[in-house]
Amino acid sequence: MEAGGLLDSFIYGACVVFTLGMFSAGLSDLRHMRMTRSVDNVQFLPFLTTEVNNLGWLSYGALKGDGILIVVNAVGAALQTLYILAYLHYCPRKRVVLLQTATLLGVLLLGYGYFWLLVPDPEGRLQQLGLFCSVFTISMYLSPLADLAKVIQTKSTQCLSYPLTIATLLTSASWCLYGFQLRDPYIMVSNFPGIITSFIRFWLFWKYPQEQDRNYRLLQT
Repeated sequence: MEAGGLLDSFIYGACVVFTLGMFSAGLSDLRHMRMTRSVDNVQFLPFLTTEVNNLGWLSYGALKGDGILIVVNAVGAALQTLYILAYLHYCPRKRVVLLQTATLLGVLLLGYGYFWLLVPDPEGRLQQLGLFCSVFTISMYLSPLADLAKVIQTKSTQCLSYPLTIATLLTSASWCLYGFQLRDPYIMVSNFPGIITSFIRFWLFWKYPQEQDRNYRLLQT
C-alpha cells in the first residue's frame, strides 16, 4: 500500500475509533442510572445536544455521500437516543425533560424543512447545512468554558475529566486532519476549537494538580 493510502486509512480509522469512544463514554452514565435507578449526577443536556449534532452531521454526510460521517454519526445518534430514553425512564421530572427534547427536536425539524424545501440547489443546501453543523459543533466545544472559569476560581480540576480531555483532543485532531484531507472547511474548522479547549484543560490540570486540589479544600475547611 502506498504511503498516502496508508495515511488515509489511519486518519479514517482514527476518526471512527476515537469518535465512537467518546460517544460510548455515556455508557458509564447509563450503567449508573440502571444501578441507582435515578439520574443523580447525570446531566441531560449533553445527551440532547450531541443527538442534534449527530443528526445534523448525519444529514450532511448523507447529502455529501461521505460514508465515514454517515457511519460514525448514525451510531452516535443511536447511542444518544438510548441515553435519552434511559434518562426519561429514570427521571422524576419528565415534563421538563420532554419539553427540552421537544424544543430542540422542533428546531431540528424546522431546519430540515428549510434545507430540503426552501433550498432547492443541492450545492447550496450542502454549504448551508455544513455551516449550520459547524456553528453547532463549535458552540458545543465552547460551552464548557464556564467550567474552565470555575476551575480557575476554585483552583480545583475536580469537575474536569482527564480521560475525556484526551479523547476530545484525539477526536478533534482526527477530524481536523480528515477535513483538511478532504478540503472540507466545515469539518476542519468546526473541530479546531476542540483542540484549543483541550490544551487549555491540560494547562489547568498542570496548574492545579489533584494533590493541590486536596490541599486547597483542606485550607477552605
